[in-house]
Amino acid sequence: MEPISQQEIPDEILKSLGDIHQIIFPRQGHTSDVGVVYSMKGIAVLKRTRSKQFNEWLKRESYILDSLSNSQLPVPKVFDFVEKTHQNDEIHAWLLMEYLQGETLRSIMFNEYDSNTRYNIIFDFGRKLRELHTTPCPVELKSSGNWLDHMLTQAKYYLDHYNVDGTPQLLEELITNKPKEFKQTLIHGDFTIDNVLVHEGRISGIIDWSGGAYGDPRYDVSLAIRPKQKIFQSLSDHKAFFDGYGEKIITHEEYHYFAEGLYEFF
Repeated sequence: MEPISQQEIPDEILKSLGDIHQIIFPRQGHTSDVGVVYSMKGIAVLKRTRSKQFNEWLKRESYILDSLSNSQLPVPKVFDFVEKTHQNDEIHAWLLMEYLQGETLRSIMFNEYDSNTRYNIIFDFGRKLRELHTTPCPVELKSSGNWLDHMLTQAKYYLDHYNVDGTPQLLEELITNKPKEFKQTLIHGDFTIDNVLVHEGRISGIIDWSGGAYGDPRYDVSLAIRPKQKIFQSLSDHKAFFDGYGEKIITHEEYHYFAEGLYEFF
């Protein structure tokens, strides 16, 4: 993705920000351009997407964050959402939202070697996910039908229309070997170590909510504990997480289904 230049920012967003002093670009993902904007009105986060698929995701993220604004979850407030047509009729979507203090769990744990500190942070990671799953799901996020069936339909559409890591053979396996049904809850939909912020040893924010839904909490748990460099490669990290979450709600097979199967299409 590319850095955001001030000249590209829509007038509506600029009015909300006032004079911009500086834009800093954190580690970028693959779906959006993200800048931390320092302006006369304070600090805010600005996200920009530039394709139909990712524009839809950003619009949904704005909607979900608005729906969760009255919850106790540490999610950013939305200040503005704008869609604008740029050169070559390319449509860009822009989301301006609250800046939350903290670094990603990935960056914090990369250089954390103290076993007690690691345990406490990962415990809080699990505890915060349990808090998310026990938060009443806003009515506007509840849809009729089964979340997994909807995701499999969506996976087929993405497979046919976009570049995804999944294959037709994998999708057929997922459709044929669905896990037993599980009570649906509010879920994040991409609860990874890159989408949770840590400040002063505690979880301070949960970001990137485009996958939020009334769905299967095993999906969130599976994505949360995927092994990454220097985290979730030991039994102690897994123990800390499930101690915080309060119970282990997935089997090895269910982990494989969600983290190494379904997630390949999103």
